[in-house]
Amino acid sequence: MRLTTLAPFLALALALGLPLTLAAPTSPSASPLPLIIWHGLGDRYDADGLSQVAELAAQVHPGSYVYPIRISEDGSDDQKATFFGNLTTQINTVCTTLSTDPLLNSNHTRIDALGFSQGGQFLRGLIETCPSIRVRSLVTFGSQHNGIAKFQTCGTWDLLCKGAVGLVRGNAWTAWVQGNIVPAQYYREINETTGEGSETYLDSSGWLADVNNERDVKNAKYKERLGALERFVMYIFSEDKTVIPKESGWFAEVNATDGTVTQVRNRTMYAEDWIGLRRLDEKGALVFREAPGEHMRLDEDLLRETFAAYFGPERESWDGTETETTSGGEDQVVLGLYEL
Repeated sequence: MRLTTLAPFLALALALGLPLTLAAPTSPSASPLPLIIWHGLGDRYDADGLSQVAELAAQVHPGSYVYPIRISEDGSDDQKATFFGNLTTQINTVCTTLSTDPLLNSNHTRIDALGFSQGGQFLRGLIETCPSIRVRSLVTFGSQHNGIAKFQTCGTWDLLCKGAVGLVRGNAWTAWVQGNIVPAQYYREINETTGEGSETYLDSSGWLADVNNERDVKNAKYKERLGALERFVMYIFSEDKTVIPKESGWFAEVNATDGTVTQVRNRTMYAEDWIGLRRLDEKGALVFREAPGEHMRLDEDLLRETFAAYFGPERESWDGTETETTSGGEDQVVLGLYEL
């Protein structure tokens, strides 16, 4: 989802004399862990907004190495890949890229991960399926971990979106759509009687049913890898109208008929620990947060608090004081505001 900004981060940093370098730090004892960021639908890795978020991370933890994930070095092609492509192939490509980057995979160093909107569930899928990276903290904002139940209307001039959604309508479960249209690969239908994924979804899903371990045959590695995180922090937005349902960002199930919300701790996937969420919860690593406002509208204070609390250098233990959401900051960043 497209990244724009209303906050003059760069000017503010220069005025305060804050360092903005993204180079690898020279002091190993105080080195912040590398940070990877995956943007959302309709965005591109080289957008100005994403660069400014990376600069903010470097302000909070000077010397941070920040890597914006991309499917193509060409920004325009990277943007197209948020709509069109095979998610399994894309994530395998990212796995290979990260595994061969010496600044991300040197001496088996751990890394941190930040995902905006659909980039959040893609990072989670990466953690589950990529054995060569070790992630300490995963933070997602407005993501669709439990899938989406509806495709919304595209903007008037949004031709990429219109092209993708036009191919999905009436054909969401065909093999071609599930292998080529990105949002369709995390589309999810449920059986309103059982509350679980519908038979059609389980039979046809090209990506989400796999990484959520919803099929009868489970992949134990997914649980092992995700369960090894030190922190998995999930933010949803209180007034989110883009993600339907917004509670998907917390792995909650929403009954489309009566609107009943079943939180993840009351779901079978948690009780049977399909992907390691219960393991994370039992060790105090599963964090649920709500940010005020619409989809991907974040004030700078909240981003700074998040970077300070969950990223940065290695630490012997977490102090147990979690960052609370705040609102009302004058400097606001609009991340992933994409009107589907």
